[in-house]
Amino acid sequence: MDSDPEEMRFLGVVGVLKEASKILQSYMRLFISLGCTLVLPLGIVIFGHHLISAPLHHKIFINEMREELEAGTPAAAQTQRILDMELVGLALLTILYFVFAMAFSLLSTAAIVYSVASIYTGKGLSYSKVLSVVPTVWKRLVITFLWAHLVIFVYHFSFLFVLTFLHFLQRTIGLRMEFLGIPVLIAFFGMLVYLNLVWHLASVITVLEESYGLEAMKKAVSLIKGKKLVGYGLFLIYIFCVFVVLISFARTVVSHRHHIQNMPIRAFVGFTLLLLFMAITLFAILMQSVLYFVCKSTHYETIDRGALSEYLDGYLGDYMPLKGRVSLEALEAELEEV
Repeated sequence: MDSDPEEMRFLGVVGVLKEASKILQSYMRLFISLGCTLVLPLGIVIFGHHLISAPLHHKIFINEMREELEAGTPAAAQTQRILDMELVGLALLTILYFVFAMAFSLLSTAAIVYSVASIYTGKGLSYSKVLSVVPTVWKRLVITFLWAHLVIFVYHFSFLFVLTFLHFLQRTIGLRMEFLGIPVLIAFFGMLVYLNLVWHLASVITVLEESYGLEAMKKAVSLIKGKKLVGYGLFLIYIFCVFVVLISFARTVVSHRHHIQNMPIRAFVGFTLLLLFMAITLFAILMQSVLYFVCKSTHYETIDRGALSEYLDGYLGDYMPLKGRVSLEALEAELEEV
């Protein structure tokens, strides 16, 4: 990391992008290796899920329509059995997708965040060393992930409750929903982006600090203050890029009305989009890692490279974590007395 900690508080969206680019360029071989090992499988899981689930959804839709037409006939029972099997298959596919997507997402986060922090502290870094750290921090990341998604689930449930209440007011007192619809949706999506931003920052905190789970999310809420607009900008850029890639994949590869009829060309386009997804996701984790240090600098929280280096060594079992803070001045005084 080239920027001095005291200067990082001044970095905006463009500054974070430049800093992440410098890190990527300086350690291109390492991050390409991590991308191919951890991020690429995540893309394969996501793309493969779309590739398999889309035709299955189409079959379920056709069989539901057929069942309605065959209602009351002997053929309806057979169609219902087929439909039940397809629904079970879709449920199992969704569960497997969630498990593998979560696993590779968290493994990617652990590896890349640890790498960025090691670069920042000037530690020696290697592919095998990074991979040896990943299993150590993965369980903590799972707890943070589950807490974050519980909060997001409660938020969605609360939003549905608000919509139900507004609909009740519309029917009872004639409330004009068209005047509230757009502001409510803007507020909903704004808060949803904020919660995702907090979750991603909490993931970095989980790797680089002792906090995890709900405590890491509380720290993220406090840490993001003063840099919310930067966080919003970075997250929206990432979401837009991923959206474009997934829509392109759905239109050119997944859709039964293929825009590209030639199978080899479709396969090439699909593989290209998969690599593009890997690059975007890899860079996004780099951005959120840099954003963590920017937020720390914004709040004038001293980033002790030596302490951070020792904490990172703890993942490798190289030292026992200190129970309290050690003042450098006090340590020097003790050495002089000796």
